[in-house]
Amino acid sequence: MMLRRFSGSTAVLSLALAANAAGGQSIVPDSAPTIGPAKPGLFERIISNQKKDEAALELYERIERVETRKNPNDPAPASVKTARVIPSGTGMDRIAVGPDGQPADAAAYRASLEKLEQALALIVNDSRSQHDALEKYAKKRKDRNDLIDATRNAFLFTYLADEPRGDRVLAKYKMDPNPAFKPTSRFTAIYAKVHGFVWVDQAAGELARIEGDVTEDMAIGLFLGKIYKGSHFMQERYEVLPGLWLASFSQYDFDGRKLFSSFAIHERSFYSNYRYIGPPIEALEALRKELGRADLGKPSPTTAVP
Repeated sequence: MMLRRFSGSTAVLSLALAANAAGGQSIVPDSAPTIGPAKPGLFERIISNQKKDEAALELYERIERVETRKNPNDPAPASVKTARVIPSGTGMDRIAVGPDGQPADAAAYRASLEKLEQALALIVNDSRSQHDALEKYAKKRKDRNDLIDATRNAFLFTYLADEPRGDRVLAKYKMDPNPAFKPTSRFTAIYAKVHGFVWVDQAAGELARIEGDVTEDMAIGLFLGKIYKGSHFMQERYEVLPGLWLASFSQYDFDGRKLFSSFAIHERSFYSNYRYIGPPIEALEALRKELGRADLGKPSPTTAVP
C-alpha cells in the first residue's frame, strides 16, 4: 500500500508543489532571473492549480497504457496493458481495452461497464452499502491534501535555468530536502530521502515536469519493506484543456524488498483521451447512454481530449 501510495501521481507531484508556498526558501543565483522572491505568489498559485487538477481526475476519464519492463533499460516491454480509466466515485475503475482503446472482448467490456453502472447507481441513490467506501475515499482525499500541505517546508529549491518545451518556456529548479524540516509522520519522512528537479510553467502557474531519485533506502509498509536507494521517478504534465493540466507520461523505476522477497517495478505509463464524464450522477447517465448504443465503447469524438 505504501509503495503504491508513493508511486501514485499525487505523492510524486506533491514533492514539488508545496515546499515554497511563500517564496522564501528559493535559492536564486544573483545572475539568474528571479522567480521565487520576485513572484511570491507563484508557488501558492501552483499549489492551488495542482489541487484543482487533482480534483479534475475525479471528473475525467482517460485511456491509460502501462508498459512493464524487467529492467529499466530493456528496449521492449515485457507486457503492455491498456485500460479505460473511469472515476467510480470511490476511486478509479480500470476496464481493459485493446491497443487502439476499443473493446477487445465485447462481452467482458459490457460486463465491466454494467458493474460500474451498478456501483455508481448505489452512490447516486445514497445506498448504505457504499457509505464506508465513500468515507475511506474522502479520507484518502484528505490525506492527499495533507501530504501536499506537509511539504511546505520539506524542500529547498534552486533556480537553474529557463528551458523551452514546444512553444512554452519552463523554469527549471533543483529540489533538495530542507535539513530544518521535521517530519510529522512516517509518510512525510520520505521527503528527506528524495531529491531531483522540477520544471514550472510560470506563465500558467503549473508544474510541467518532475524528476527525482531516492537517495537513501526508504522504509515502507510499517517498516516491513524498503525502496532501495537509486530508485527513480518522473512525470510529464501538459495542458489538456484551457487551464487544466494533467499527466501525459509517468515512469517509475523502483527496486526494493517486501518482507523477505525482493521486488522491482519498472513501469512507463502513457495517458491520453481525457474526456469529461462528471461526478457520479452525470457519469451514471453517460454510462447508461453508452450501454444503449450500438457502437459500445466508442466515446464521442467531440468531447475527447488528446
